[in-house]
Amino acid sequence: QVQLVESGGGLVQAGGSLRLSCAASGRTFSIYAMGWFRQAPGKERQFVAAISSSGDRSYADSVKGRFTISRDNVKNTVYLQMNSLKPEDTAVYYCAADISVARVFKTPNYWGQGTQVTVSS
Repeated sequence: QVQLVESGGGLVQAGGSLRLSCAASGRTFSIYAMGWFRQAPGKERQFVAAISSSGDRSYADSVKGRFTISRDNVKNTVYLQMNSLKPEDTAVYYCAADISVARVFKTPNYWGQGTQVTVSS
């Protein structure tokens, strides 16, 4: 099994930046595709970004050009660098993992507990 722990959330003003981290357990981290999702109160969960085991990246249109997903297989960690933040980015952000990007998009097998990101106007 894989356990995921997010960190780095907090309060930031519109236009600011924040970097989220997701630390994974186990020595098989490098074979997994990783993703970030977010959910605001009263809203459905949204896909944000994903990265394959080989480093190929995918982004939701709403964050393209502002957010960057990356991974460090030595540290077993995936990151989400968020720039030019907007109030509509406010949500709980969740880290997810599965063995392919397609499976991350659909129903990831592993989830973290989330970290709150609040963007003030």
